[in-house]
Amino acid sequence: MSAKAPAPAAAPEATDAPKKSKKKLIVIIAAATLLLGGGGVGAWWWTAHAAPSKKEAEKKLPTQYFAMDPSFVVNLADTDTVRYLQADVQLATRDPETLAALQEQAPAIRNRLLLLFGQQTADQLAQRSGKERLQEKALAEVRSVLKTEGAPGKVDAVIFTSLVTQ
Repeated sequence: MSAKAPAPAAAPEATDAPKKSKKKLIVIIAAATLLLGGGGVGAWWWTAHAAPSKKEAEKKLPTQYFAMDPSFVVNLADTDTVRYLQADVQLATRDPETLAALQEQAPAIRNRLLLLFGQQTADQLAQRSGKERLQEKALAEVRSVLKTEGAPGKVDAVIFTSLVTQ
């Protein structure tokens, strides 16, 4: 019987060794997978952020201005007294095709801006916020004319180089 007792003690030791080596192998494989996966994600992140974006890749063209000459002079919509607005306006774009369209559509743009400016009151234009709102509305009018004509409408801004109310 003493011969049988050592046999069961030897059997668990023999089975523990393969289990430990399998665990080590699984841990090593998992670590290698995580390391390679992390390296791949890191490489992707660096290459995605190091490459210039599409907008950066395209050279940013300089701003070109189209002067709406002569100055706009309109009666304001004030009812208590006669007031007028004189404005020098420039249209800003970076797109050469839009600049050409602005030149072609200048009479229609001028008409729409005259109508818009004539709807304003001196009180609306007294504060900076009123002038900025007028710029936004003017930009919308310019883009609307270009869109109606099927022209490129990449107008960046309507700029007042002079604005006088009296």
